[in-house]
Amino acid sequence: MAQLVQNLFEGYAFRFELVPSTSDNPLSAHNKLLFRGTKIVLLGSAEKVPEEYYSFKPTDAVRSFGQILGHVADSQHTFCSIVRGEKNPTPNIEKTKTSKAELIAALKDAFAYCDKAYDGMTDASGTEMVKLMGLDAPKLGVLTNNLAHASEHYGNLVTYMRLKNIVPPTSDPAFMQQMIQQMMKR
Repeated sequence: MAQLVQNLFEGYAFRFELVPSTSDNPLSAHNKLLFRGTKIVLLGSAEKVPEEYYSFKPTDAVRSFGQILGHVADSQHTFCSIVRGEKNPTPNIEKTKTSKAELIAALKDAFAYCDKAYDGMTDASGTEMVKLMGLDAPKLGVLTNNLAHASEHYGNLVTYMRLKNIVPPTSDPAFMQQMIQQMMKR
């Protein structure tokens, strides 16, 4: 898999730069690029899994596939409202949405909410301090935490998909090629 990703990135290297070398904001531009990829992978997972598996959980002690998607959508609002300086809208998606259509729509809405935080970020504004879980953190750090949190839960989703014999998006060469093409769009 690592070789596949490397080959895909090298295949596009002659045509694209991940972050333009002329960018005045390389840190925030790179963070935004990673967010773009995260959105594609999470939505790809949500779309790929049949609705009948949205209630699946490997054990009673963990969230279901659908609850993880809802939790990720909720957390987008949590992290990005901090960066945007807004009251968290706390949509409580994890506890109120269960259907595939509802959860995909909620993810899209949550990502659109966060797009405003990532799109408005510069390297300079990224150093502004805010409170994250009671601690001081730079805004760009909060967005990086959002990426880490979403990636952590993508790892959960991968396990659930594998248990149901579904190939995760990042293990599908065609998906990865399409994802890289989408990430390169500016």
